[in-house]
Amino acid sequence: MITSLECVPCLRMMAQREALLACPDDEAMQQKIIDAWEQILKKIDLNQPPPLIARSLADLLESMTGCGDLYREDKLQANTRVLELFPQFKSMVEKRRASQGEDSLALALELAIIGNFIDKAVAVDFDWEDGLANVSDTISSKVLKQFKTLAQPGAQVLILGDNTGEIVLDMLLVEELKLRGCEVTYAVRSKPVINDATMEDAIAVGMTRLCSVVESGVDTPGTVIERCLPEFVERMRQADVILSKGLGNYESLEGRWSGIFCAFKVKCERIAKKTGLPLGESVFCKTSLVEDGKDSHR
Repeated sequence: MITSLECVPCLRMMAQREALLACPDDEAMQQKIIDAWEQILKKIDLNQPPPLIARSLADLLESMTGCGDLYREDKLQANTRVLELFPQFKSMVEKRRASQGEDSLALALELAIIGNFIDKAVAVDFDWEDGLANVSDTISSKVLKQFKTLAQPGAQVLILGDNTGEIVLDMLLVEELKLRGCEVTYAVRSKPVINDATMEDAIAVGMTRLCSVVESGVDTPGTVIERCLPEFVERMRQADVILSKGLGNYESLEGRWSGIFCAFKVKCERIAKKTGLPLGESVFCKTSLVEDGKDSHR
């Protein structure tokens, strides 16, 4: 997806929030950061996906303040809190599996999507704990059926991870796919950006003990193909199924690579209009190519 003018206010708010995080006691520096960001926004290329522009903000903050991982404490807290809750959700999925067979995959997916609410890139504060406590079947049954058809024994499944906290709930999904006989690989960012999961987080929460974990090479809050390692792009080509978690991954891949299953929460009006779903709803869809109908990567 290209960036819309609707995205600009959010990018401004992100700069204000992160300037405060980077130098909470230095109002003069905060203003310098905001002024510098405004100059960048004037020259912004709207043909880029929003996550690539967000990387520009991260680079600006790091160059001006030396802060390269603004959300480190937030990430630690999110992982810790979801790990505390993890046993009860694991039990829920196990009970569903025992009573309704394959529907346990649907529940694991619903829970993993709710984890996408743990997002420091959006201004809206969603109550993800309430969402987990009141989980229900909301995702597209049609897309779920397509996903199950491909996620068969022996299938190579590549999951594109997103946020910290969310990565813990993704382990429920990985477990269900492994029980179906799939070979699962989980991808994380290669450099800290916002509160997205890196290899450090995958090790800390136990994902590396559950499946193969790789770095995509990206330093953006979304899988921007041009920022991926060449070997990771080849891994994407070879995968039987790609499951993309989070809005940033969807924004980076929609219109660029078709047939990817995307699971995320609607967190802004632009995405609400595109999906036809209200704010806060779960999305499970597939990417398409919106321009020439040809897929240059697949």
